[in-house]
Amino acid sequence: MSEPSLLKGRTAGLYIGKSTVFKVFLLGGVAIVSALFIWYTFEVIEKLKVDTRSQVEKYVKMWQMAANSPTSGTELQFIFDEVIVKANFPIIVLNGQREPVHWRNIQGIPATDTTRKSYERLRRISLEMLETNGEFPLYIDENLVNYFCYGDSEVINQLKWMPFIEIGIVLAFMIVAIIGFQNIRRSEERHIWVGMAKETAHQLGTPISSLLGWLEVMESERTEPGAPPGRVAIDHDRLETMRVDIDRLQKVAKRFGQIGSTPDLEPCDLNGVIGDAVDYFRRRLPFEGKGTRIDFLPGDVPPVSLNAELFSWALENMIKNALQAVDAKGGRIVIRSEVPQNNKSVLIEITDNGTGIPPGAQRKIFRAGFTTKKRGWGLGLTLVARIINEYHNGRVDLKRSRPGETVFEIFLPLSAAGQDRAETGTA
Repeated sequence: MSEPSLLKGRTAGLYIGKSTVFKVFLLGGVAIVSALFIWYTFEVIEKLKVDTRSQVEKYVKMWQMAANSPTSGTELQFIFDEVIVKANFPIIVLNGQREPVHWRNIQGIPATDTTRKSYERLRRISLEMLETNGEFPLYIDENLVNYFCYGDSEVINQLKWMPFIEIGIVLAFMIVAIIGFQNIRRSEERHIWVGMAKETAHQLGTPISSLLGWLEVMESERTEPGAPPGRVAIDHDRLETMRVDIDRLQKVAKRFGQIGSTPDLEPCDLNGVIGDAVDYFRRRLPFEGKGTRIDFLPGDVPPVSLNAELFSWALENMIKNALQAVDAKGGRIVIRSEVPQNNKSVLIEITDNGTGIPPGAQRKIFRAGFTTKKRGWGLGLTLVARIINEYHNGRVDLKRSRPGETVFEIFLPLSAAGQDRAETGTA
């Protein structure tokens, strides 16, 4: 394994390891905190229920003592007014036939409400109370007179919802943390991208300037073959080839120099930009495979606002990926441009008859660092997505992929003038 591949493998493994540890730690922390919240809340609820039951038992004993006292009913009325009425939990007193005769703290039913509808509701509530907390019989002279039943206080009812609220808060915190982590990661990736691009442009600039200087010197000394001694005979065709390559290097440096800054978009002939990229690769097809074909089917499209340097870079990355996917003897790549029926964008479709992208990898192909190749950094399609989506406000998608057919789509927005031209067919 080469040193760059080894470095990449270690870096990717370290990043994946940190990301996995962070997620496991986050999920584990959420689970522990949620469990502690739930346990503590239910402990508090249980203690409040025990206290409430203890109070009810005391109320019943006091009422029963007052009812069996040889004195007048003043004590009974005092207990009812000062103790029962001031209780902070729902209370219903039933007669021997389990019909409501007194009630307090029943939501929506005042103590003075004696309508039939309220009685029916009180019966249902009392049955729920009896089923949940049981009944407390009241005896006078050993004769069963009343039943005392109660429900949970408002505080307990509110506390019952607390675990769900707490879990919701914790989940919201977890979602915010994950989103924040992803944003930090993307920000770091962008800073790395910008730093690499600027450094590459800077590193390319020095040798390009030197080559341009030497090229000017060689051109100034150029003479025709058979020149007198002391004069240098230089082949004009070779000079032109060198100039083409240097121009190409300048274009690459310019592309890298624009990463990280807002590029200028100008109305461009989209078909012309695509045609130049296709011609660039057609001249090099013998090195890729003699049977490979690249066909360009230009549609009738209006001018599009582009940064031609960056867009051609993205397109070249797409074509290069397609060339690597197709068979050298029978590979075919078809690029076509058109204005869809909505007349709001231009569509560039890139189709190849290569091996296709595995289904499990199709959602990941635009992620930085992801690649299905044995050699590669997984940056090509990430760069394409950044140039199309962020710099041109467009969209690049994998429409479908299977063995023998892979289709990518690039959508670029049309200006209002471009939409009008597309509608009238005067592109």
